[in-house]
Amino acid sequence: MKQLRMAAITARRSMSSADRNVASRRITDRFLNSRYFLVSETIACYLSTWDEVDTGAIIERAWSAKKRIFLPVIAARGYMMFRETLPETEMKMNHFGLWEPVSGELISAFELDVVVTPLVAFDGERNRIGMGGGYFDRTFAFLSGRRHWLRPKLIGMAFDCQRVEKISPNPWDIPVFRVFTESGYGRSER
Repeated sequence: MKQLRMAAITARRSMSSADRNVASRRITDRFLNSRYFLVSETIACYLSTWDEVDTGAIIERAWSAKKRIFLPVIAARGYMMFRETLPETEMKMNHFGLWEPVSGELISAFELDVVVTPLVAFDGERNRIGMGGGYFDRTFAFLSGRRHWLRPKLIGMAFDCQRVEKISPNPWDIPVFRVFTESGYGRSER
């Protein structure tokens, strides 16, 4: 997995700024026009780093559509909680160098409709590789083994260059429900 992770990060970082911006716009437009965005009321989203799919348009559109936006915050024992974020919410950098909201309503993953998540790599079965900390898998472990995926819908955002042939998941790995890329790739049925 370490080799797949490094190859996907290298591919993502090798994109030019212009290509990354165009691809990010296509990806977010696809999501913003999907039923996953349109019918949701509570959306968790990540604040993108320079080499990830830019989620700024998702957050802005959600606010203008009066949807509630929540950002992940690292909680006790390696889990994530989600804090409601408004345009005026103060942010601070956590120990991973990621921005988190300082105030706002804190909710659990159970209460979300959609979770927009970054991916380092993904395959055709919607298996994912993250950064390796395990926060995602621990937080969404309650979805493991579900025959019918109700909520939250875990929606991955990635560039086409991050797709790999095959990921051999660990028993504790939680797949995403769908992946959005600039070419539109991603199945939602399992």
